[in-house]
Amino acid sequence: MSGNNVEENANHASNSKGISLPMTRVKLIMKSSPDVSSINQEALLLTTKATELFVQHLALSSFNNGPGKDQTLLYSDLANTVEEKETFQFLTDILPKKILVRDYLKLLEENPIEEADN
Repeated sequence: MSGNNVEENANHASNSKGISLPMTRVKLIMKSSPDVSSINQEALLLTTKATELFVQHLALSSFNNGPGKDQTLLYSDLANTVEEKETFQFLTDILPKKILVRDYLKLLEENPIEEADN
């Protein structure tokens, strides 16, 4: 079976399984790890579906926790959910709350960073 047929089968499988994330991108991300040498089709399918479900769960949680004024999901809704819910706190470095420069400078003045001894 050629490489094109394998990708074609993977795309067909993803469409028939109700997956909307591109499996080729997920595979590319998985292969970026130095510990991964090859990826089984079933593992790729399950990882793609799990990723999709996780993103959906994060989006729904953020939407439900948002101000509810309109039908829009904002970055601030995602950042607030990540900060407030323990389930998502591992994402605080990826989705930090936005802070104005003047507020950041105030924080630096109040809590100066001590330089490490060399």
